[in-house]
Amino acid sequence: MQSVDTTKYIIYADITADGIVERPDVVGAIFGQTEGLLGSDLDLRDLQKTGRLGRIDVQISSSGGKSMGTISIPSSFDKVETAILAAALETIDRVGPCMARIHVTKIEDVRAAKRKYIIDRAKRILVEMFDENLLETEQITEEIKQSVRVEEITYIGKDNLPAGPNVLDSDAILVVEGRADVLNLLKYGIKNAVAVGGTNIPPTITELCSKKIATAFTDGDRGGELIVKELLQVADIDYVARAPEGKCVEELTQKEIIRALRQKIPVEQVMDMYKIKPFTRKKREIVTKRKSLIRERPVSVRTVAQVVPIAHHAEIAPPHEIQTRVHQKEVHEHYEEPEIEGQEPEEWFKHHVEELDGTLTARLFDRNNNPIRDVAVRDLARELKESNGSVHGVIFDGVITQRLLDIAAEKGLDYLIGAKMGSIAKTPVGIKVITSGQ
Repeated sequence: MQSVDTTKYIIYADITADGIVERPDVVGAIFGQTEGLLGSDLDLRDLQKTGRLGRIDVQISSSGGKSMGTISIPSSFDKVETAILAAALETIDRVGPCMARIHVTKIEDVRAAKRKYIIDRAKRILVEMFDENLLETEQITEEIKQSVRVEEITYIGKDNLPAGPNVLDSDAILVVEGRADVLNLLKYGIKNAVAVGGTNIPPTITELCSKKIATAFTDGDRGGELIVKELLQVADIDYVARAPEGKCVEELTQKEIIRALRQKIPVEQVMDMYKIKPFTRKKREIVTKRKSLIRERPVSVRTVAQVVPIAHHAEIAPPHEIQTRVHQKEVHEHYEEPEIEGQEPEEWFKHHVEELDGTLTARLFDRNNNPIRDVAVRDLARELKESNGSVHGVIFDGVITQRLLDIAAEKGLDYLIGAKMGSIAKTPVGIKVITSGQ
């Protein structure tokens, strides 16, 4: 009998006989004509008794006075012995009274088939049976993380607003919409977020924003836009960051959060975008909230009348030199229109200003005042940092902020022309600052 556990190969052969023969005739011919042919070690009867050879299966049929069929013999021998047995089958030339011919067609490696089955089955087991356990592990891990984040959440103010543990001690805060947003930011180590808890901005938020550098970080939908508009009207917001369009802050990944915060927009530019009247700030030094933007050394302040005009062929009236030394915490607010003889500066950049009006786009210029390329205003700071000296001037549809001025001065720009002037703590020396309304 065939041993299922030890079978290594199966010999397949075709048989044809010149007459009518049946299965017992074929089996008898196989045993009879191979007996003693290969010695006692490979005697088919003994091999079948010991299980080294399986059951001989014969499928045969007769038609037109001839018989045709197939033979299959399982073998537990190695390749060499199995090949010898297969060759011995082809020596059979008679079945019963009829002449016959046997031809081996193939030898199947049963172990290869088993290996293929094992691989396919292992794939299914890995997907079907381990998947559930993996989900359970993820759920346990997420539950532990969630509990830790919940423990880190604090509630501040009379309004009991959900907030990160560092909100009260940090110099800067993120103002988000809800508790889930605070939790998601805590997940990635951002612990200075506080939630407004709806569109009705509580007094605690207003008080915090008046003392700290505040960034509104809202969802990228209509609701997030409405919260931004209300925050700008009732709180002293410094920057606005938005989640990608259609996404909520609570579902953002770490990479998306970092990208959104890096692309934050100064509040002056957002107010101009939404046509909102600026929030009336309490009387305090601007430098107190934006101390990180002020350099340690004193700066030399001059009026714009001292700046060389942009036009190449414009003649310059000798300005009255005014040099005033001020301390870094003093805010320079004096801004005069340049005195230029000959061609007015508007005549040079007027058509660029008109083209960019309402587009929130910035146009970069080379040293010959030829346009290099246009970029979005939100990307202007990054573009200037990466300019490597190729940009010498910028005209853009946005607010001239202290950050842009510092970057422009660092990169050696000649002029910066924007739609309006923001809150400027200091004016860098050597750069012309003009608003398009001048």
